Amino acid sequence: MTTKTNYGKVVAMLIGLWFVAALTVSALHGFARNPERPPLELLVAVLAPIAIFTTWYLGSRSFQQYILSLNPKTLTIVHSWRLVGIVFLVLSTYRILPEFMALPAGWGDIAIGATAVPAALWLARPSHKASFIVWQVLGTMDLVTAISLGALSRFIDPQGIPTTPMAVLPLSLIPAFAVPLLLILHGICIAQARRWKSEARDIQTATEGLPAV
Repeated sequence: MTTKTNYGKVVAMLIGLWFVAALTVSALHGFARNPERPPLELLVAVLAPIAIFTTWYLGSRSFQQYILSLNPKTLTIVHSWRLVGIVFLVLSTYRILPEFMALPAGWGDIAIGATAVPAALWLARPSHKASFIVWQVLGTMDLVTAISLGALSRFIDPQGIPTTPMAVLPLSLIPAFAVPLLLILHGICIAQARRWKSEARDIQTATEGLPAV
């Protein structure tokens, strides 16, 4: 319990520092770039936290146990805030962001946000393991698609509307903080769900040896 509590405090502190760092770099225009070149700074901001988390998860058994002990329902409900993806649709309408990136990102986020609570309440259990994993994969694909289209926008439509607004506040917090955090949450839930069958079997084996009441 002590280790779990300590990890909870450490993780909460790191997430807070991460948000402050993303906000500070954004305020200092650290992600701003020439529209003619790929958004390498934002790509680093997306990939670095995921790489750090994965390295920590794979390298520390105690941290891995803490992560797998988190409530998958809570982690899934967090995605409900993605209903704000409607902002992408609005920005596309006013030609602030290109349609080929904003529309898939917006509708994808809305779909995941609208189904997050039902997925948490009805799918986050061993009996619905496959459906729960599929939902998490779909949420992951939505984020990966949005980031990929944003990164490749210069090559997809060189003369079209640039995605440079995504590199300045407040939109820069989406790729620099929200996207990698949500990808990590999806990964955690998938890792948890993959263990459900074996854990259920272990419980069943343990109870078979108990005397009947």
